[in-house]
Amino acid sequence: MAEGQQRISTRERQAGGGPEWLTLGQAATYLGVAQSTVRKWSDSGRLAAFYTPGHHRRFRRGDLDDFLSGSRSTPLRGTPVVLVVDDDERLREFVRVNLEMDGYSVREAANAEEGLAALEEEPPDLILLDVMMPGMSGYEMLQAVQDRHGVGTIPVIMFSGQAEESPERAAERGAQAFLGKPVDPQMLIESTKQLIRAARA
Repeated sequence: MAEGQQRISTRERQAGGGPEWLTLGQAATYLGVAQSTVRKWSDSGRLAAFYTPGHHRRFRRGDLDDFLSGSRSTPLRGTPVVLVVDDDERLREFVRVNLEMDGYSVREAANAEEGLAALEEEPPDLILLDVMMPGMSGYEMLQAVQDRHGVGTIPVIMFSGQAEESPERAAERGAQAFLGKPVDPQMLIESTKQLIRAARA
């Protein structure tokens, strides 16, 4: 009996059973993205997936953790670098994962001070910058970036949930684009790609 149970347990692990394994829906929730996005990543080979005898996808929790953190390595030569400065960790993670899937290198900062430090380590091709953050505001960081690197040298996309903020005000301060919150992450990603393509054209 014990041997039979052991064989069943082994088959369950191979088929994706057990607490270490997640279904497609659970993996999507874990990563904070849509199920279709997880399918795309697994179909392209970027995210390891295993299949049950019934051809259902299963994802190992450790692989998901590696996927979220493993691509923060040193970017390849010529890879566009994006710096995301926002105190919303989930938004930073969503933007990073999606941009990295398309070949971008992404660095994160939880506030303006961290953003300026990251900027000195490696000037990015573009900055995604939240207006409202604890301590130094996004506009104060934008001014510091301009003082150090020149106005318009590094394209900046500002975003904010404050009603009084506007694209006009952001443009006056030197930002190349502005998005109001709740930010559509996909629009933020598309705006990033467009600005980087234009800057490299």
